[in-house]
Amino acid sequence: MIKDDCIFCKLANGVFPTNSIYEDEEFNVILDASPANRGHALIIPKQHFDNLFQADDEVAAKIMPLAKKIAAAVKKVTGCDGVNVLQNNGEAAGQTVFHLHVHIIPRFDDDKLGLEWSHKSFTDEEQSATAEELRKAIDL
Repeated sequence: MIKDDCIFCKLANGVFPTNSIYEDEEFNVILDASPANRGHALIIPKQHFDNLFQADDEVAAKIMPLAKKIAAAVKKVTGCDGVNVLQNNGEAAGQTVFHLHVHIIPRFDDDKLGLEWSHKSFTDEEQSATAEELRKAIDL
């Protein structure tokens, strides 16, 4: 499905011009128009999914191998020191465009970009209880 009012559907499907670096039947990988660093790319499925939770398992399964290939190319071309592979789901997680996409962000030792969070502390009992709840909730 493609949504008429979704900018990423239009970008992924060639309605608007992009700096595409890879395309196949299911994905278009483009350079981000507002990059964090040179080479910042977006992996965008051509079908519309609001987020990872809505994606078909087949599409979701193909994203990480593609991210690996794109990240390797970005590292080779930019000479970056590291790469963030980032995917946000929901406003609280930083999602601003509600079409599933994965950021490939080249990182440099001195780039001063932030993707850090403060670390919280939980007791062993709290961690154990959370682990048990998650084991029961995982639907494989």
